Amino acid sequence: MDLSAGDISTFVFKRVVRDDLGDFSLDSRMLNVFMELDGKSRLETVAQKTGLNMGTMREVITRLLQLQLIEKVEKQIHFLDKDFIEYLLMQFSIAVGPIAEVLIEDEVQRLGYDLSRFPAPRVAELIDRLCQDIRRAEKQSAFKKNMINMIRKKKYFNTQS
Repeated sequence: MDLSAGDISTFVFKRVVRDDLGDFSLDSRMLNVFMELDGKSRLETVAQKTGLNMGTMREVITRLLQLQLIEKVEKQIHFLDKDFIEYLLMQFSIAVGPIAEVLIEDEVQRLGYDLSRFPAPRVAELIDRLCQDIRRAEKQSAFKKNMINMIRKKKYFNTQS
């Protein structure tokens, strides 16, 4: 894994269990970082806890990777499925009319995504933003209620890594 360029602050690493752990000599910085890597905390958090800047963090992580003492945690990102998108379009069309598809596409684009690969953990934010385009309170309430029920059904509320 090449960490020589780019932002690594959001990366998450975990310790690798090895039988020969005692055979490695780690300096205090490496040991402090190694002990903070829990498979959940982002490197920016680890850097704050250990008092290291990101340049030093990059060096330490690179060395720990070379020693095969850590590995990157790959977070699985869940995207909205076709059924959910169709339901969203139908519900939003009921609330705002035929312009619904354009408004959804515009909002998704403003959030920096494509509707076919919209991350499920951000769906509540999308729904809140779309609600701002619904002028009638009763339609807004019905839309929000129906979408919350569908989010629960699809279990999108629990997909944030």
